[in-house]
Amino acid sequence: MAFTTGNLGGIGRSRFRRSGTLSEINIVPLVDVVLVLLIIFMLTAHVMEFGLEVDVPKVKQTRDTIQELPVVTITRDGASYLNDKATNINVLGSEIHKRFAKSKSVYLRADKGTTWDPIAQVISALGEAKLAVNVVTQPQDSAPSRRR
Repeated sequence: MAFTTGNLGGIGRSRFRRSGTLSEINIVPLVDVVLVLLIIFMLTAHVMEFGLEVDVPKVKQTRDTIQELPVVTITRDGASYLNDKATNINVLGSEIHKRFAKSKSVYLRADKGTTWDPIAQVISALGEAKLAVNVVTQPQDSAPSRRR
């Protein structure tokens, strides 16, 4: 059986009348891949959590501030972080002066279950670096939020 690509004067099937190649984009595989990626994202999105989990103590009086200051976080096990990046207490002052040149004070956020020793060491290191310490707390009447 032989096929011809030329015009046979109206004889033959209509799909063979065109000359040249047939080039169409098949988007079905693309849609399949996108749907699989969407399903994977939907299944894993609830697992991802941003930030450090720190349960700050509750107090009656709180202040709102609009200053952009560095945040030093101390976890329950005593590990210290500078804006979600692990850091050593001994270089904390120099890191703050290097990354936040104009900052004269910092926020200190510590888990309420943290022993006092790491908190005192961080406050002392920040005092030696001539930085004022603002302690982060949570108002007593507010419900705890998922993301802190």
